[in-house]
Amino acid sequence: MGRAPTPYATSIKYEDKKLNVVGSNPNMRPDAVDKVTGRARYAADYNLPGQLIGQVLRSPHAHARLISIDTSEAERLPGVKAAVTRDDFPDMEVEHAASGELMVNFRDVTRNVMAREKVLYDGHAVAAVAATSAAIARRALKLIKVEYEVLPHVIDVVEAMQPDAPILHEDQFTKGAEPASGKPSNIALRLESKIGDIEEGFKRADVIIEREYNTKPTHQGYIEPQASIANYTDGGNVEIWTSTQGHFVFQAQIAKLLKMHVSKVKVVPAELGGGFGGKNNVYLEPLAVVLSRKSGRPVKMVMSRDEVFRATGPTSGTNVKIKIGAAKDGKITAAQAEMNYQAGAFAGSALPLAAITVFTRYDIENVLVVGHDVTSNRPKVAAYRAPGAPMVAYGVESVIDELAETLKIDPIDFRLTNAAKEGTQTHFGPKLGPIGFIETLRRVKEHPHYKEPLGPDQGRGVASGFWFTLGAETSATVNVSADGTATLIFGTVDVTGGTRAALGMMVAEELGIPHEKVRTMSGDTSALGFNFMTAGSRGTAAGGTAAVQASRDAIEKMCRVAARKWEVEPDQVVWEDGHARPASANVGDFEPLSVADIAKIAPWFGGTIAGHAEINVAQGGPGFGTHIVDVEIDRETGFTKVLRYTVIQDAGKAVYPEFVKGQFQGGAVQGIGMALNEEYIYDKNGILQNAGFLDYRMPVASDVPFIDAEIVEVPHPGHPYGVRGVGEVPIIPPLAAISNAIYDAVGVRLRNHPMSPPRIVEALAEAEGSLAAE
Repeated sequence: MGRAPTPYATSIKYEDKKLNVVGSNPNMRPDAVDKVTGRARYAADYNLPGQLIGQVLRSPHAHARLISIDTSEAERLPGVKAAVTRDDFPDMEVEHAASGELMVNFRDVTRNVMAREKVLYDGHAVAAVAATSAAIARRALKLIKVEYEVLPHVIDVVEAMQPDAPILHEDQFTKGAEPASGKPSNIALRLESKIGDIEEGFKRADVIIEREYNTKPTHQGYIEPQASIANYTDGGNVEIWTSTQGHFVFQAQIAKLLKMHVSKVKVVPAELGGGFGGKNNVYLEPLAVVLSRKSGRPVKMVMSRDEVFRATGPTSGTNVKIKIGAAKDGKITAAQAEMNYQAGAFAGSALPLAAITVFTRYDIENVLVVGHDVTSNRPKVAAYRAPGAPMVAYGVESVIDELAETLKIDPIDFRLTNAAKEGTQTHFGPKLGPIGFIETLRRVKEHPHYKEPLGPDQGRGVASGFWFTLGAETSATVNVSADGTATLIFGTVDVTGGTRAALGMMVAEELGIPHEKVRTMSGDTSALGFNFMTAGSRGTAAGGTAAVQASRDAIEKMCRVAARKWEVEPDQVVWEDGHARPASANVGDFEPLSVADIAKIAPWFGGTIAGHAEINVAQGGPGFGTHIVDVEIDRETGFTKVLRYTVIQDAGKAVYPEFVKGQFQGGAVQGIGMALNEEYIYDKNGILQNAGFLDYRMPVASDVPFIDAEIVEVPHPGHPYGVRGVGEVPIIPPLAAISNAIYDAVGVRLRNHPMSPPRIVEALAEAEGSLAAE
């Protein structure tokens, strides 16, 4: 589950108080002007004097043994200054670390960055060059001689699990298998989680529904390709500008992979052109560093769109089997899931996260979850917004819909009967605290959308989603200037544009100054203490906790300055409405001091005001949401038109409500694309056929209606403003909601993703054939 909080994790408790800034919608977002005018600098916008251009040679095979690599002819080409292969990277021992929500093994990471014994997927890096121009670099790649021994490959997750499937790793054995097997397997991990008595639960059921679902890998859809520029100096230091969701994590990983001291690696996060989990992993950075070290010049590397699709991680393809039993009154008596998740070339899918999210929306006494993490000849998977959750929710929420129909119970009422609430015992360990799931369901039931009449071939579907929120290491600094303004330096990468606004608003609320007087900026790895990656919806939740703590540290120091000026004790000074004031009339008749007043005199009463927070934030508040969608199906073509879409989600507290709604809407749109069109398509040789946005069909504006977003606010008690993570939940329900809507429209249930026009036409034909046969 990513990085678990330590026993020393920090949690500032929620306080219900009157707010002036938090909860408002400022007219100007901090990043807006630079982005719309083109002044914002993304990684590919950085250039250094004397820089070289790096290019990567990638495997044309899905699976092959690397017999030899000869770069000598390429290195003799005029303009080529360096070349690297597997021999330029030290081998790694098995060592695991968190990289966002997913875990990585450094032994695998070094082999993913540059193939070593074998290439394991189409697009696997084999060698790289640095040259004085991109044209020369591309010419050099053609001169590299690689001898391959082509091996059988396997793409599909179910096929990869078969005993006779081609084995990717001869030293991989199924962890968690009982009894243990001495035979190599593509199944890297078997996990099991349970609560209660699953057999007894199914015996008590009046209705049992068991179904199987399959999903294809999908891409995060970020517009900006991965890009990095590295400058290695004679002193053994390196500075890297890169597109990343976690520059401190990248710093640590690059240092580990290249056996450097962490202090000698500086990573500067560029403005991010989308990530959604896809930029949680290093790809180009180690290559650029080593090429820079060998050439003695800065090296810039930018992936093409083809490389992004072929060589970086999509989400997992999955095979999921769901079995749920319920009594006549609609109470679920037992729930069981088997989840087979594709990890790609190396172990480490989102399976553990899927196991956490699978049934957590519901209060169920008897649960059994079994999962398998499976390697196959595809790129190593990466996180994608609520990694692993949409696929398993697709199955669970579809079966929930079938149960409700079978028992003749309204689908929202069925969910209300079984909804998780404060005190619900999860199958994976903890009990839930205060949550707003029931509130989202009630709002759906009351919403006009839920009652609107439908026309022919139109249908309505609902589905719900759950996601936890990561905490982890977070740092922030608040510097107070002599004019009463403040600068927040934060270390969580702003992946949305909204994080810096929300953090600044919380600082303004704490200090009692207008939000326009707070400037926010992301600090590089030399500016702050370690910050974990912006992942797991932790950006505003964890970043906000650190920003608040740093603000309160600054306030404490300002109160000490006031106490010295007034010649009283610090505990005789309080902070109210942006001013230091005497705690009572007995302290003295002193005029309140504003932030500006204190900042001006601070040098004579203790020094400059700067507040700091270097904390491990306790895990954030879980989020729940419920979606309603209306679709219309063209029976002849299978085209699905999304007519109306509503998202209702518990945000805990919406710091910047319009941004929160934007997160709801963005997640829903990605979920719509995932549901209806998106998939990776491979040919019989394991070569990706749709490595670009022309053939990989993502939704455009004309494909979706306006997404109606409504915010529920049940404060999370572990955050000073009650904030919950909001970014992940909205991508979870759409697959199931759309599947349920399609069934409501035309009477066929689709259990294979994507629910594209050809699949709908095929399902309708099968249904008509079955009716004719009867």
